[in-house]
Amino acid sequence: MDESIKPEIAEKIKQLEKKFKNSGQDLGSYLDGLLHDKYLTYWDYIHLDTLLSLQIPRTHFPDEEIFIMYHQITELYFKLIIHELKQIIDDKLQTAEFFTSKLDRVNRYFRVLINSFDVMIKGMEREQFLKYRMSLLPASGFQSVQFRMIEIYATPLVNLVNSKQRERFTEEDSLDEIYEHLYWKSGATDAKTGEKTLTLKQFEYRYTPRMMRIANQVKNSTIYHRYLELPEKERNNVHLIKALRTFDANVNINWLLMHMGAAYRYLNKEKGQVLATGGTNWKSFLPPSFQKILFFPDLWSSEEKENWGKEWVTHLFNTTK
Repeated sequence: MDESIKPEIAEKIKQLEKKFKNSGQDLGSYLDGLLHDKYLTYWDYIHLDTLLSLQIPRTHFPDEEIFIMYHQITELYFKLIIHELKQIIDDKLQTAEFFTSKLDRVNRYFRVLINSFDVMIKGMEREQFLKYRMSLLPASGFQSVQFRMIEIYATPLVNLVNSKQRERFTEEDSLDEIYEHLYWKSGATDAKTGEKTLTLKQFEYRYTPRMMRIANQVKNSTIYHRYLELPEKERNNVHLIKALRTFDANVNINWLLMHMGAAYRYLNKEKGQVLATGGTNWKSFLPPSFQKILFFPDLWSSEEKENWGKEWVTHLFNTTK
């Protein structure tokens, strides 16, 4: 039997020896480990059995499992989005090409999420939802910290202040003070008494330290800051500007409108409305034309800002009455 080692294999062994020598390790030990290692399987690699065991309904209604899985899938996509945003923030080369490539991925993920929202809007029986939702109190999609992290990574915290109070603040103000006036808090606070819902109290208790830590980490290095720091030629790249505007519209118009569509499908009624599971006031909280959150305000004209989301919201209201 010819036991000679092919030249290309011998070369790879040399490269491996060099690699492990530089790390202070012994190649032979690694080869012993490779000999004894089990073959990798698909189900072990993605932890399939664990993944499929994570859906634990609180009721006997079949559609609750759809509700759980859709939200789990959404959170996985949010994790992918954050993964790309952090790479932009950490990038030192300052090229429009790299910036755009990462944003294209982010926009692709959001496109999948937006297009898949029919699973929520049309994929469950309304009567089932209105019953099993009562077992979920006070939990709410409002409590998705990853979505709040996407916002914090994307733009200065001051751009996320409630629209009625935004002009009071600048980037130079204390982040702690700005944080207390973020727009989403008003969606879970009683307008008359100022009392926070339990949903908001739970969320703040669990995640405020993490959100404030991230806000301080990216105080001058959000996606918006990174864009403004690019060399002028890179900053004026039309593909990059389009990708940034698409990201802004996807998060702050299209994604919200999909939620409004679902809210109207399940929570709207002729006389008044059914409260969301966390007690959030979705009719005043979700419409993008009310909050006018823009990650990259300098990339939009005055007219576009004034009409932010209005055309689409009007269309949605008219088609869901």
